[in-house]
Amino acid sequence: MPLTKGLKGTVRARVKRDRQFREALLTEATDCFLAGDVDAGKSILRDYVHATVGFDKLSRVTKKLQKPDKDARSKGNPQASNLFAILNYLQLKENIRLTVGPSRERQKSHRVC
Repeated sequence: MPLTKGLKGTVRARVKRDRQFREALLTEATDCFLAGDVDAGKSILRDYVHATVGFDKLSRVTKKLQKPDKDARSKGNPQASNLFAILNYLQLKENIRLTVGPSRERQKSHRVC
């Protein structure tokens, strides 16, 4: 398990210093949701939130999310409106706009989802 904690710390440190990496995480999380891999999307988005705004602030700002606990994450199915409110706030915070467009490309093997 020490490797996991080290990896999470490394990811969080990079998120704090590398804007392009933060944007890539948000993009990847959104791509995973659109590809139907909700678990991967939630995991990537969770890492992003932990390393940036934190769940307490995100909850206060969006009024859509309660502080997660182990049981809450394993149960339930959040509504799309909650997810979109969260993504909207995070885009505003990063000063970016994620967009969706058609693509005929197959998912690349390096992608998480």
